[in-house]
Amino acid sequence: MERRIIDVIIPAYNEEESIGLVLGDIPREWVRDIIVCNNASTDNTAEVARKAGAIVVDQPRKGYGSACLKGIEYIQARPEQEQPDIIVFLDGDYSDHPEELPEVVRPILEKDKDLVIGSRATGDLEKGAMMPQQIFGNWLAISLIKLFYQYHFTDLGPFRAIKWPKLLDINMEDPDFGWTVEMQVKAAKYKLSYAEVPVTYRRRVGVSKVSGTIRGSILAGHKILWTIFKLL
Repeated sequence: MERRIIDVIIPAYNEEESIGLVLGDIPREWVRDIIVCNNASTDNTAEVARKAGAIVVDQPRKGYGSACLKGIEYIQARPEQEQPDIIVFLDGDYSDHPEELPEVVRPILEKDKDLVIGSRATGDLEKGAMMPQQIFGNWLAISLIKLFYQYHFTDLGPFRAIKWPKLLDINMEDPDFGWTVEMQVKAAKYKLSYAEVPVTYRRRVGVSKVSGTIRGSILAGHKILWTIFKLL
């Protein structure tokens, strides 16, 4: 099988405690570049990431999607012959298990799927790793996607892989909490082939900037629903 070029994009906001752990667990023989998108951090996230061998790009505008878009912009600026085949997204808080990357990309490599979602719902979810409001929000979002598009996802998990040309085709735009659901709704609208693989999910290192606060949870839930209905 021809070797594919895999790049990793990691949005990170004040993750100095965890980003080194994340980078240390990524199987480097599987990836070319790891791009850490430093999202207006006020701590040493960028310095820790650079020391661990990552490429660091700065995105001063706060927002999960904004950070991811900055990583995409960085890759797009490269010459055409240096474009990757696959992009893997995962979080910088060490809640994902980066060593599972080979399993996440395998359906693309072996079955030519366009998109793979790492499903926490079908995997090993550590008690307390997701708040009740996250679990409910996930259930509601995937139920609506199933209702409107007949795509049967089980999760909006952040650990995911997508073919680079397909990522460009769906033209991601959301700058905030709607990033993951936008990708899955657009995958359904554009009829991308997809797979889910079980992944392990643990309590994050540090305090969540979204689910750890009532305000953050409400805003995230509202944005997820707004994104789904906007894209109908």
